[in-house]
Amino acid sequence: MQVQMLSFYFRFNGRKNNELIHYLLSLPPNLPYMRTFLIILLISLLGSIHAAAQPKHEIRATWITTLGGMDWPRQKATSAEGIRQQKQELCQILDQLKEANFNTVLLQTRLRGDLIYPSAIETFPESLTGRTGRDPGYDPLAFAIDECHKRGMELHAWIVTIPAGNNRQVKLLGKHSIVRKNRKICKQHEGAWYLDPGHPETADYLASIVREIVTRYDVDGVHFDYIRYPENARRFPDTDTHRKYGKGKDLKQWRRENITSIVRRLHTEVKQLKPWVKVSSSPVGKHRDTSRYSSYGWNAYETVHQDAQGWMKEGIHDALFPMMYFKDNHFYPFALDWKENDHGRWVVPGLGIYFLSPRERNWPLDEVSRQLFFTRQQSLAGHAYFRNKFLLDNVKGILTELKTEFYTAPALVPPMVWQDSIAPTAPASPVYESLPDGSIKLAWSASKDNHDLPVVYHLYASSIYPVDTDNAQNLLITHLKENEIRLDSKYGELFFAVTSADRYGNESAPLALNEASEIDIPILNQGDKMTLPELANIQNILICNHLGETISKVMYHREISLELLPEGFYLVYAQDKDEDKTLVGTILK
Repeated sequence: MQVQMLSFYFRFNGRKNNELIHYLLSLPPNLPYMRTFLIILLISLLGSIHAAAQPKHEIRATWITTLGGMDWPRQKATSAEGIRQQKQELCQILDQLKEANFNTVLLQTRLRGDLIYPSAIETFPESLTGRTGRDPGYDPLAFAIDECHKRGMELHAWIVTIPAGNNRQVKLLGKHSIVRKNRKICKQHEGAWYLDPGHPETADYLASIVREIVTRYDVDGVHFDYIRYPENARRFPDTDTHRKYGKGKDLKQWRRENITSIVRRLHTEVKQLKPWVKVSSSPVGKHRDTSRYSSYGWNAYETVHQDAQGWMKEGIHDALFPMMYFKDNHFYPFALDWKENDHGRWVVPGLGIYFLSPRERNWPLDEVSRQLFFTRQQSLAGHAYFRNKFLLDNVKGILTELKTEFYTAPALVPPMVWQDSIAPTAPASPVYESLPDGSIKLAWSASKDNHDLPVVYHLYASSIYPVDTDNAQNLLITHLKENEIRLDSKYGELFFAVTSADRYGNESAPLALNEASEIDIPILNQGDKMTLPELANIQNILICNHLGETISKVMYHREISLELLPEGFYLVYAQDKDEDKTLVGTILK
């Protein structure tokens, strides 16, 4: 069967890979196991090619749940020592994520009618101190933002929107509960309380929370969870609201419009305050039935009234993190559907790694690996993991798999080009100084952003000159705030380049901080074969003698035969379309 599959793959190799996947998905539905087997095998074949290719831009996110301290915090902030331990616990989590080359933290900021920062609107949650409403003695959100930014990671404030708490939580919140403060915008449904999306004041209330967060904190994004109607929505008790505000519209369509109206309002609030702050949500993992695959009664559009793909089309979302906690044909066709309807924005599938646990579904690790291969091969914007505890507990080896196979190099969050596409000015005036203690001082003149916002710098390093800044493996340090840095002496044999980046992620042209001489530039050949580094925007390779005279000019390829080249020492230059050339190495034959 594997030989037949290889034959199938090479026979269709001229097609785009997504056409191959579509072909497999179109096989007759009376062969579900064969179809699934073929898809998985193809993904494995493609994965062997694509796993090693580390994209420079990729969102790598994790949900850190603060409800009940499920992911954080375990320690309670009831004393100075408790505060220290709670902070230390978060720092250890972030250190592990940084080591695994994650770049985005979705931190649960609003839980169930309570907030993890000192708010004028809602009170503190039970999970911080063990008692609802008790001040933890510090600002957990401000602390988390600072610690993420120190590590070059983004923090998005994860806001649970419509739920207001179960009966126990509402009782504990007491006078601080929105149920007590504004009963008319709340509905009780199956033992819990919810904001009523059909009431006009619901959008006002949620907007006040978003406005407070975005105004007071340097968040990189706001992430809306449960921005939908609850499960068993047909029983949701909003008949009175529909009668008063529905204007005769069909109930389901009216409900979808209510949710979209709230999303639109929150997006407007964010962008008016700080247009670089990303707006996202985590919709139900299947948007709706596809032409060939049923959602079996559980989808965003029909069941809980989320028109998430419509939000992308309208431009009131920057990203979606659909909760795709499924496998097999419940995952792959719907991942394609999200990608095909992203409207140029980001779709980051949420992967249900908690199902790896023997206490849950006991999935094999290969199940998640195939999903990672597939989503990367289909050029989705990245991955998100639910929940963080399962990730850092390395259940079934998931963290090890990411560190050794998928996230072996850092990655930058892609630029938000629909909001702004102009890069800052490039750094200039390079300084490379070897200090008496063996360390290295690197410096450059500051860059300027077109919006007069602060910029950050990304430092690249390589043993090959010039440094290829398109290669993720060369990313050394990201999000430097200062235009000067000192490095340990162990970096003394490397070449460095630096770029600047704005709040939208746009990156400038690189500045080389040190250059190779003809003495220390690397030898590129072994015998009669020359192997070149990956070089962007290069057309030709020039082989020159020691006087700089061109002996041979060939089109750029990674490997070039030197059989006809006489013995001797040669300089190798890369030439771009403007005929500018850069020294990249030598040949010693």
